[in-house]
Amino acid sequence: MKELNDKKIRLALIFGGQSSEHDVSCVSATTVASVLDRNKYDITFIGITKDGHWILVEDENIIASREWERSIVEAKDAEARAEALEKLPRAIISPDTEHSMIIKKDGKYEVRPLDVALPIMHGLFGEDGTIQGLFELAHIPYTGCGHLSSAVTMDKFFTKVIADSVGVDQAAYVGVRDYEVKDRDGYEAPDIDKVVEKIETTREYPVFVKPSCAGSSMGITKAHNREELIEGLKLAAEHDSKILVEESILGREIECAVFGYGDNAYAAGVGEVVAAAEFYDFDAKYNNSESLTVTSPELPEGKAEEIMETALKIYRACDCFGFARVDFFLEKGTDRVVFNEINAIPGHTAISMYPMLMEKAGHPMSEYMDRMIMMAYERHNYNK
Repeated sequence: MKELNDKKIRLALIFGGQSSEHDVSCVSATTVASVLDRNKYDITFIGITKDGHWILVEDENIIASREWERSIVEAKDAEARAEALEKLPRAIISPDTEHSMIIKKDGKYEVRPLDVALPIMHGLFGEDGTIQGLFELAHIPYTGCGHLSSAVTMDKFFTKVIADSVGVDQAAYVGVRDYEVKDRDGYEAPDIDKVVEKIETTREYPVFVKPSCAGSSMGITKAHNREELIEGLKLAAEHDSKILVEESILGREIECAVFGYGDNAYAAGVGEVVAAAEFYDFDAKYNNSESLTVTSPELPEGKAEEIMETALKIYRACDCFGFARVDFFLEKGTDRVVFNEINAIPGHTAISMYPMLMEKAGHPMSEYMDRMIMMAYERHNYNK
């Protein structure tokens, strides 16, 4: 990092994206931007629209409101969208190893150097290894998990396979493919009853139905009977081609913040989610003010330590890097610690657990974001 001591780090903060968590990403990016030291970083803000267009955002104050893409969102047809897009400044990261961004503004093109990428994106095409692959192709240092660990932690099915391989206790599940639920035209598959019977012979109601690769609890339902199961499968199939049907674990929802990589990784602490709804779905998470995040939950003796040890175990097994939030259930009646999932780019909204836990552990966001950026260089130089 010696080469960075005498200059500002040219950083691209990337947000939005084509996933169902687009709006949450914009809010998280605003929070992260607010703590970055402008004496250290020369920041280019790049917003990716839901249609996949890369926009140069020159005013960070309009990121969360999505004003930067308003003209595209409100366009009434394809022609109007094309006209709106043509008027917006663009910023595209080149896959060439020159480490650069291509800026288009006022009909002119500029090549802008880039030192490091900071993706604050949730869900598909941002948290699943795809954009990480672009950075690796271009040899650009970037923060967070690598392309493989991003992919496997985004895909709940494969995360479960890894958890099984290292002996981490988790909810029992049945895997379903979308073609078992709907045909190519989107209609109910003729053999859907066979899928339902397969589930009912191995699992008891209620069950959770989850898209394998959706985040922020998008597309997740709790089915109490066959009718709700079928509806839940159809909804999940709208979000992903792989679906998990899991046993329902009745218990407390516990989250753990993990930071670092390899032997240097550590668990910063555990917190509890108290959902205002029957379970912590998207609406309960972001739209219901009665949902609570508790950073000092009262847990049975030794359980906080067990949760942190298990979080580190699965974090390392998935080859995570930088930061992640690892989620668990503490089963009612048994106090069994049950692994739920990993979030490779945890939310950084005002109600997000990860920054709260890090702050409580003595690591404010400005500090751990600085460290994340330096870790990006450490990985990049190591892999040369």
